[in-house]
Amino acid sequence: MERLSERDRVVLNVIFDPIQGHGSIDFSENNDPDALNQNERDALPENILNILKQAISHAESENFDESFRLFEEALKKVPSSPSILNDRAQAFRLAGRDNEALEDLHMAVKLSQGKGKAGIQALCQRGILYRYMKEDQKAKEDFMLAAEAGSSFAKSQLVSLNPYAAMCNAMLREIILKSTRH
Repeated sequence: MERLSERDRVVLNVIFDPIQGHGSIDFSENNDPDALNQNERDALPENILNILKQAISHAESENFDESFRLFEEALKKVPSSPSILNDRAQAFRLAGRDNEALEDLHMAVKLSQGKGKAGIQALCQRGILYRYMKEDQKAKEDFMLAAEAGSSFAKSQLVSLNPYAAMCNAMLREIILKSTRH
């Protein structure tokens, strides 16, 4: 990670943790902030965290065979971890294996029931993948669930999926461009 520029680190952080990359969780609209504040990854044993760090590092270096081997090793020890599945899904995305990423995100949402940091992250990541796959209705459903759980990132995605908001943004951009030309 030392060889990466600050910008590269930010991009990778957004990939592996979009909730933190695009804004913090907004607790003011949620009745159960303790459920949101739960960080399932912190509860993992140190040896598993070390395996995950190595797996992510290998994914960042595009050494996907070793990355996926390490993710498998971690999942054998903690098979019901939505956090590990979230991370492996992002490695699958980096490797261009979107269908496998989607499978991991489905399982992460199921295991977390869409709750806690891992659940919200899985919903947001799956929503992003659905948008990429041009399945905006499914993306909207995931972003709605994540927004209801308190994700400001999901709220911003819902706004961008709104055709009226998109039209207003396009008009606003046009007005700003015209005003800067004069």
